[in-house]
Amino acid sequence: MRIVITGASGNVGTALLRQLSPSPDHQLVGVARRPPGATPPYDRVEWVAADLAEPDVRSPLESAMRGADAVVHLAWGFQPSHDMDYLGRLGVGGTAAVITAADAAGVQHLVHMSSVGAYAKRVDLRPVDESWPATGVPTSPYSRHKAAAESLLDAYQAEHPDGGMTVTRLRPGLIGQRMAGSELLRYGVPAYVPGSLLRLLPVFPVDRSLVVPMVHADDVAAAIVRVLELRAAGAFNLAAEPPVTRDDLATAFGARPVHLPAPVLRLLASAAWHARLQPVDPGWVDLGFSVPLLDSGRARAELGWTPTKDSHTIVAEVVAGMTEADAGESPPLRRRTVLGELARSVRQGPPSHRRLP
Repeated sequence: MRIVITGASGNVGTALLRQLSPSPDHQLVGVARRPPGATPPYDRVEWVAADLAEPDVRSPLESAMRGADAVVHLAWGFQPSHDMDYLGRLGVGGTAAVITAADAAGVQHLVHMSSVGAYAKRVDLRPVDESWPATGVPTSPYSRHKAAAESLLDAYQAEHPDGGMTVTRLRPGLIGQRMAGSELLRYGVPAYVPGSLLRLLPVFPVDRSLVVPMVHADDVAAAIVRVLELRAAGAFNLAAEPPVTRDDLATAFGARPVHLPAPVLRLLASAAWHARLQPVDPGWVDLGFSVPLLDSGRARAELGWTPTKDSHTIVAEVVAGMTEADAGESPPLRRRTVLGELARSVRQGPPSHRRLP
């Protein structure tokens, strides 16, 4: 099978390559802004350098997709958080370009990495299945963009009721793995804060109502492989058990949980973001307290998918990766150091403002 993967050097892309690259039966094409070097698992991939936010990206995408059996669309952006126009062009505009190019190239199967963030706000803590409205949380830019990307898929399928590509949407909870530690630090922690300090937090001040679904990157990759093998269509939730609570996170950091009401936390996050003191926009606070819990029954029944790691294991792995600044060999997963980040911030500005964090 010839498979084109956008965002192939990122968190999920790297996990997917670990599973696909050992097989000699696959021809892999990776699309990334900054192709990685020839180290495993990137060394068996034909790389195409492209920024999905650029208006002329359709041509290189069509060339890359010509002769492909499937396209796995993973590319997305989280920074610069102060340039929502760019993030919209990358996430929503990039998805539109991928759909158009894949259809023009005659690709038969498009796998789109959506998110629990595409769903509308929860009403209670009962897990929802794939019929829950994918209309997003309006105050979260990430959520709005994920919902808008799904609307593009809806439009494509409405225009091709009797044919066109098979379309699959994966809606995972928060995705974690140890080697993404440096990436998470870079996107979510000020450059002047060493990751090791996270182990020294005396308290974890978050609203006690926080509870979110989570899943390991390797398990998401396994679901993608099953979808490709079965050419399964439709939407699939992906989440490990149990859901992650505020107290679970506090335990992982070795801190004492303290109740800080969500509106107060949002106000503080917003003030710090606007003051350029931290890189995470306040929409993420809204999203964290709004996302529904996920029923993954369809993935289990139709894909034969079962997560291999429970959420407590994933949280412990992610926190260890952040405190030790664990890293991979690709540009998005590169090792983060305080001195390196401060120097880069002087040259290029902070991640929340620069285009290639």
